[in-house]
Amino acid sequence: MPALDGMRILDLTQYEAGPSCTQALAWLGADVVKVEAPGSGDPGRWIAGGDDYFWNWNLNKRSVVLNLRNPEGRQLLLDLLPKFDVVMENYAPGVTERLGLDYETFKSVNPSIIFASVKGYGSDGPYANYLAYDMCAQAAAGTFSMTGQADGPPTLPGVTIGDSGTGMQLGMAILAAYVQKLRTGEGQRIEISMQEAITYYMRTPLANTGDWGNNAVPRNGSQVGAAPSGLYACKPYGPNDFVFMLTITDTHIDKLYVAIDRADLVADERFDDFMKRFERTGELHEEVEKWTRERTKHEVMKELGEAGIPCAATMDTKELYDDPHLNARGFVKTFPHPERGEVRLMGFAPRMSSNEVEMTPPPGLGEHTDDVLTSELGADADRIAALRAAEAIG
Repeated sequence: MPALDGMRILDLTQYEAGPSCTQALAWLGADVVKVEAPGSGDPGRWIAGGDDYFWNWNLNKRSVVLNLRNPEGRQLLLDLLPKFDVVMENYAPGVTERLGLDYETFKSVNPSIIFASVKGYGSDGPYANYLAYDMCAQAAAGTFSMTGQADGPPTLPGVTIGDSGTGMQLGMAILAAYVQKLRTGEGQRIEISMQEAITYYMRTPLANTGDWGNNAVPRNGSQVGAAPSGLYACKPYGPNDFVFMLTITDTHIDKLYVAIDRADLVADERFDDFMKRFERTGELHEEVEKWTRERTKHEVMKELGEAGIPCAATMDTKELYDDPHLNARGFVKTFPHPERGEVRLMGFAPRMSSNEVEMTPPPGLGEHTDDVLTSELGADADRIAALRAAEAIG
């Protein structure tokens, strides 16, 4: 059975921070009904002129179109509320209050509702009313300052942990609130700040070089400590033809020297402790790279991986979809697309032996409006037609 069978969520979110959370819960078995605005729906449907973005964050959901600025559309949402366990939003600051759809309103209709909100900086504090997308929140949380070359400017990280990383933490909080609700019958309000959520993913660099907040963590590019850890060039020397290795223990280092046919380095006094390697990182890096430059990154990963040395080829995003390991594990999924034929998407990392949920394509805008109003509120065809004529639904 689906692990979250019976859990029901009204999803008022858009873009990524909210949809990433509700999609994960849908993959665990929750029934997620996405509430979208008439006309364009979730703006994520149209990012970069296509629906690729929307498809990546809205699988396994149903879509209804309600005009929440219309009194009848707003009332339909409130009528649906007693049928659901969770309602979630990530509107800009002040929007839910202007719509009259804040926690106190929802709680008055369904006292056991779990109300979850994502905000860039939370609902109080000096930044509370500031707008924030992923990259804004990351910059404010410090990730830019740690990313890039030491002599270069702060750099935008390549991953959207500001949104999706926040969504995963919110998902855990919702699950905890749901378990609590099953025990007590009581709902609650959950709020998460993107700026605060991002700091969870920074704890290791903060611990290693932040000195309890007394130092700013420096930028080091891809160099982690001393060689032979780091990024090494491989043939045919394209922009992503590199392998990364992380040699934490002396055993890792000795195995590496043997694997690259440089057993002489094991007893080399220039590199026989961490500080010597740190001071001579460039010199040792060159010795190791002589070997990696004669091989492709995949050959290096295979040889070093089989020798027990932590390493990985630097795969580009296209290679990721074709990666034999991910495909062998069934992680790359294929879905029918109405315009593009078959498309590929990444799966969901958690694997549960007793959770069976098949991934399904995302909904069309308002695809399930009539079905949901009929099944949940008993609306007949005449009522639905009247609501549509009044522009309460789409």
